[in-house]
Amino acid sequence: MRAGVIRRAIHDTVPVMTGYVVLGMGFGILLSTKGYGAMWALFTGLAIYSGTMQFVCVDMFTAGTGLLSCAGTALMVSARHIFYGVSMSERWKDIHGLRKAYMIYALTDETYSLVCESDDEDYCFWVSLLDQSYWVAGGVTGSLLGEILPFDSRGIDFALTALFVSICVEQWMNSENHYLAMTGLAASVLCLAVFGADGFLIPAMIAITVTLFILRGKIDV
Repeated sequence: MRAGVIRRAIHDTVPVMTGYVVLGMGFGILLSTKGYGAMWALFTGLAIYSGTMQFVCVDMFTAGTGLLSCAGTALMVSARHIFYGVSMSERWKDIHGLRKAYMIYALTDETYSLVCESDDEDYCFWVSLLDQSYWVAGGVTGSLLGEILPFDSRGIDFALTALFVSICVEQWMNSENHYLAMTGLAASVLCLAVFGADGFLIPAMIAITVTLFILRGKIDV
């Protein structure tokens, strides 16, 4: 039975693997060009496990950003993951111990899209574990390749931006209304004009969160 669950998890996570390995390699290569080796790719993949935040961390490492600023940025960049965990709390209420803690921790966008449709604890666990292993393997591989082969790293840090742009375009095309997208765009542009390119991210995230909280129940998504 467990072997069957693992086979199903592997089958369902193949699309995630293709994306995670490629993006992870891009992150690893970028990390190596900044002077950080494979151990850093391994550590960040295990401890941070957030593609967006890991790409942001590369510049933070090189700039010597303070711990408080790093923590605040991480909270705002990955705030959506809080809601993933909350939404699964009732479904996973009978799961206890380290397995539950790990499954909540590992709820990335892609993992959540798979486990939110299943009530099988073993399946959810293996999907979570496999997805993280893909990401870590990609990051470490990219870092090792970056140390061995010469790479022009220009544009690599745009890979994750391109991914989210493609997701946004797809969501826009498949949605009947665009209130949420326009809210995010308006808040980002306003905060960019007020705070500048180096300081707009956290205010924009706060503005989006507050606006959606105020308008909750009034917007039909």
